[in-house]
Amino acid sequence: MAQRLLLRRFLTSAIPRKPPQSGWTSLTSRALQTPQYNPGGLTGTFGPARTLYTTRVCSTTFNVQDGPDFQDRVVNSETPVVVDFHAQWCGPCKILGPRLEKMVAKQHGKVVMAKVDIDDHTDLAIEYEVSAVPTVLAIKNGDVVDKFVGIKDEDQLEAFLKKLIG
Repeated sequence: MAQRLLLRRFLTSAIPRKPPQSGWTSLTSRALQTPQYNPGGLTGTFGPARTLYTTRVCSTTFNVQDGPDFQDRVVNSETPVVVDFHAQWCGPCKILGPRLEKMVAKQHGKVVMAKVDIDDHTDLAIEYEVSAVPTVLAIKNGDVVDKFVGIKDEDQLEAFLKKLIG
C-alpha cells in the first residue's frame, strides 16, 4: 500500500496531467536523474537527467459502458463502427480482439471499434442476436451492414473493414 502511494506521488509530480499537443513529449524530472555515488562516502549527487518520451493514446477502440453509451457512441456514430462482442472466458476472443484492434488502428480513424463484453451487457447481445462469441458486427449509420462469427486472419479482416468503409 505504501509503495502504491509513493508511486502515485511520484507520477503526479513527474508527469504533467495535460496530454501533449505534439506527437512526442519529453519529460525530465529530478526524480528521473541517475544518482552518482562518491566511492569515499555515502553521499550522492544527481548526474545527467534521463529523458522519457510519451505518445498520445489512440482512441480508435473503446469499451461500451451501458446501453445508452452504446446508443450514443455506436448507433448514432457518423463514423462506421466495428462492434466486437466477446467474453473474458473465450479463448478465440483473446486471439481475435488484439488482431482486430490492430487492423482498425491501421485505418487511421476511418472506422472505430467498440468492445462489448456479453457477460456485462447481455441485453445488447440478445438485441443483436449474438449466439456465439466472438461475433463481430459492422454498423454504418445505425444499421448492421455485415457480420461474422469466429476467428478471421488479417487478410479477411482487412477485406471486412474495406467493405465497411466503402
